[in-house]
Amino acid sequence: MTANTIPDIKSQAQTKMDQTIAALKNTLGKIRTGRANPGLLDTVHVEYYGTVVPIGQVANVSLLDARTLSVQPFEKGMGAKIEKAIRDSDLGVNPASMGDLIRVPMPPMSEERRKEMTKIARHEGENAKIAIRNLRRDANEHIKKLVKDKHASEDEQKRSEADIQKVTDRHIAEIDSLVGAKEQEIMAV
Repeated sequence: MTANTIPDIKSQAQTKMDQTIAALKNTLGKIRTGRANPGLLDTVHVEYYGTVVPIGQVANVSLLDARTLSVQPFEKGMGAKIEKAIRDSDLGVNPASMGDLIRVPMPPMSEERRKEMTKIARHEGENAKIAIRNLRRDANEHIKKLVKDKHASEDEQKRSEADIQKVTDRHIAEIDSLVGAKEQEIMAV
C-alpha cells in the first residue's frame, strides 16, 4: 500500500478485502458438491493444435440436468481429446460420448468425500480470513506511519483503526456465511 492519506489507506484496504471475498467465492464455486456445475471443468485443459487451452475455448460446457454436464465440442474432431482430458483430470468423473455430445455425470458423493470437501471449504475460508487480517494489519501499520511522520493525529489513528476493524469484521462475517452455505450445499446433495 502506498497511500498518502487515511481515506486512501481505508479505501485500498476495503478494495483488497472485497477482492479476497471475490476470490473465495470463485474458489468455493469450484469445490465439488455432487451437483453439476459447469465451473467444475474450468481447470481441465485440452490440447488444441499443439497448444494446451482451457476446455471452455474448444467446447460449450452446460448443464444437462442437476447431476450431468454436457460438453459440446466446437469442432468435430475434438470430442475424443476433450473426453480424454476430462477422464485424466483429478475430478473423478467418467465422461461418456453420445455422438458429438459428451455427457459428464457427477457421481454421488460418499460420506467420506463430503467430509473431505467440507474440510477443504473450511480451509479456504480460513485462508481468506488470514488474508483479511493481514490487510487490516497492513492498513493499521500505514496509519501508524502517517502519525509517526506527523501527517495525521493520534485521534485520527484511533478512529481509522476502529473503522478498519468494522470493515474487517464485516468481511470475516461474510466469509463465515459463504463457508457455511457451501457446507450446507455439500451436505444437502
